[in-house]
Amino acid sequence: MSELRAVKIKDKIGECSDVITLKFHDAPCSKAKPGQFVMIWLPDYGEIPLSLSYIGRESGITVKRVGNVTRALLDLEGGDKIGIRGPYGNHFSIGSQKTLGVAGGIGVAPLMPLELDTLVIGTKSKDEMPLRILREMESNEIRVMPITEDGSYGKEGLASGLGLEISDDFDLVVACGPEELLYHLYQNLNKKIQFSLERLMKCGIGLCGSCAIDGRRVCADGPIFTDLELKEFGRFKRSGSGKLIPLKERF
Repeated sequence: MSELRAVKIKDKIGECSDVITLKFHDAPCSKAKPGQFVMIWLPDYGEIPLSLSYIGRESGITVKRVGNVTRALLDLEGGDKIGIRGPYGNHFSIGSQKTLGVAGGIGVAPLMPLELDTLVIGTKSKDEMPLRILREMESNEIRVMPITEDGSYGKEGLASGLGLEISDDFDLVVACGPEELLYHLYQNLNKKIQFSLERLMKCGIGLCGSCAIDGRRVCADGPIFTDLELKEFGRFKRSGSGKLIPLKERF
């Protein structure tokens, strides 16, 4: 088990509505690989898993306000400290393949360290689009194709639909986002895929089983899965007690 370390926040960057990036120097995750995650701990709030959006001496996480811990993270400033353990999990492996990334909102975070050829990113509206991140990725010679459900920025529609529309030009599709987006891609792509999955994680090291999917633990065996490993995907999630909950009504 990786040791919990206190890390000082070097910089806080506002990205868009309810989304920030926190950067820190010389963190224990500085040698992580794209797609791996860390467990972030805040006293009095708890611990959650977050993908690394920046890797290296200057590492970072990109956070959306969704629960108690993320709300507390958004209130932090440069100089504050957080607890980090990790990195954990497996990672993306794209090699020299021509690669398309498909992200739903904050799902762009684990895709950011990758050398993608093209990124499709979808949000509900322009207010939720992380424009600074898109400019940064474009500066790294990645073609960025934004799409919004209301048409307020980029094309109008869904990231999954646009991803499918252009997928024939690529060898590999990597994706992260809401399960409905991933499931739509999974059902319709005739390509090699690598998806970063999200499940309830308590320990992050494969002990509790709360994140299990089709006999695999998302924290220890994932979070990156290929098409050959996804069977229960899109059909069930697990409650805090580990009970399977059908997802069919969501889709």
